[in-house]
Amino acid sequence: MRHIISILLENEAGALSRVSGLFSARAYNIESLTVAPTDDPTISRITVVAHGEDAVVQQIVKQLNKLVDVINLMDLTENEHFEREIMLVKIEPKGAQLDQLKVAVHELAARKLEQHENIITLEITNIGLKLNEAVERLKPYNVIEVVRSGAVGIGSGNSLLKI
Repeated sequence: MRHIISILLENEAGALSRVSGLFSARAYNIESLTVAPTDDPTISRITVVAHGEDAVVQQIVKQLNKLVDVINLMDLTENEHFEREIMLVKIEPKGAQLDQLKVAVHELAARKLEQHENIITLEITNIGLKLNEAVERLKPYNVIEVVRSGAVGIGSGNSLLKI
């Protein structure tokens, strides 16, 4: 099963290493990892996306909760939540494709960031599955480069993360 784990922890050197070390110690692959400070610069949020057996994830969560740096932790997949990733895509469409590309950009809710000569840079924000579909949809327009962030997530109004 896919798990999105949101961790609030003290923003100190080595904290990320200790968190990722718990996953690697169990030979558990991290699909995506996003780290950023919160509105309090002494606290960071780590969002980890991983696939695996529920029992193994539960064990990792228990061990994460024991780390001294961890303030709070929530497996977002256990409750209603929102998640998003951001993707930047460089494409080089041919002249005849521009009208079709405009339709695709609109349908994908993409935002054109830049057009330099024949190269267009797009920004798309959505869930990971929809971004995968967007890449497939844009392939006919000569995709040059794709850059994706990791997932970020937050519990919905009825599943608040308590601090």
